Amino acid sequence: MRRDVLFEACDAVLCKPGRVLMLAELCLEPECRRGHGAVYDALNCGDVWFERLRRAVSTLPLRAWPDGRIRLAADVSSWLRPDAGTRPGRSFCHCFGRGKNSAQMIPGWPYSWVAALEPGRTSWALPLDAVRLGPDDDLASVTASQVRDIVTQLIAAGHWKPGDPDIMVIFDAGYEPARLAWLLSDLPVQVTGRLGTNRVLRQSPPPRQPGQMGPPRRHGTELRLAADAARPEPDAVASTGTDRYGTAVARSWNRAHPKLKTRGAWKGHQGTLPVIEGTLIQLTVDHLPHDSAPKPVWLWTSRPDADPAEADLCWQAFLRRFDIEHMFRFVKQALGWTRPKLRDPAAADRWTWLVIAACAQLWLARDLAADLRLPWQQPCPPGRLTPARVRRGFRAVRSTLPVLTAAPKPARPGPGRPPGAKNRRPATRHDVGNPPGKKKTAAQQQVK
Repeated sequence: MRRDVLFEACDAVLCKPGRVLMLAELCLEPECRRGHGAVYDALNCGDVWFERLRRAVSTLPLRAWPDGRIRLAADVSSWLRPDAGTRPGRSFCHCFGRGKNSAQMIPGWPYSWVAALEPGRTSWALPLDAVRLGPDDDLASVTASQVRDIVTQLIAAGHWKPGDPDIMVIFDAGYEPARLAWLLSDLPVQVTGRLGTNRVLRQSPPPRQPGQMGPPRRHGTELRLAADAARPEPDAVASTGTDRYGTAVARSWNRAHPKLKTRGAWKGHQGTLPVIEGTLIQLTVDHLPHDSAPKPVWLWTSRPDADPAEADLCWQAFLRRFDIEHMFRFVKQALGWTRPKLRDPAAADRWTWLVIAACAQLWLARDLAADLRLPWQQPCPPGRLTPARVRRGFRAVRSTLPVLTAAPKPARPGPGRPPGAKNRRPATRHDVGNPPGKKKTAAQQQVK
């Protein structure tokens, strides 16, 4: 019975005309023939096979890129629960404010998402996996495990074959791309990530001179990413004209690597610390849509000797990474990913995977749904429907599909708590966990 409710709740999410604001509203849709109590019971006590669902999503057809590569993007999106003291497993989540320097740390459930990107300027991104991060989890280790499982399943599904170019995995600031490249070095993966301007990298050391004494050098000239720092001449410079940003100039330094130390993530490392070489890329553009004097963007890719064409490919792929932000906005605002007031983290995981299943069905129905546009909306060309417009026409697509659930059986609601009786089993309150590698501030220590 619970599996039928989960199927019908997913269909109701897809066929609801407006936004999903609460779980109880799903039972008002004709696709969900159960009551609101059954929907909550299915999420709290139902069973979702995450591994099989992840395998099914990984076998979906992916849009081909001109160069034949598969591009994946990974990022963290938070399910904020600042006033839910009885919810276990919460951590302080970094949230950006509307003004400058107005970021906040708000308690919630952070989820690490991995999605497949497609070419062109689009709002489509196929979510392939989502894992809830605990207070004691290491972001790099969890993300590397996610990418490893997804790449393995993509290979098993035939999306990548020996001889094909490496799968490109793109990360924004907040990740350590060198460590991720080291953790994924045995896979056909090219890691590309953004670096902060406070970083310092090293070039490869100069060749050893004959008769030189002492151990060989492991690190060469410093590459400081600060705005006013002096840097050696780049190994390559490529200029590309764009319609949106003006002239984009990519300067690259080959065989750049961070100087690792036995602390933080590398504390307890057995043996000599590795030298993880890659290519450092500085991207500068003439202007942005909201900024006439943009600052340079620093990228690092795990390809040690990237040529100018590879450098251009990396920064263009990094721009496509922001399509995952459209996916986050869609699953939160339209599909209601963060709307339910669930107490059990396991129930939140089930609801998250129901949302991923809904996105997968929209991905498959994008060429079948009709463009039911509103009077003030412009018509979309064939094959260019947004996820919101595909969802608007999904009810007609579902009417052509077989019904997978059994008919509901009539039942009476339970007696519940007697009127006037007090709750003798108050819920346990949990403290908010600490973000990995960071100490709580005085304000955070007061949050329960």
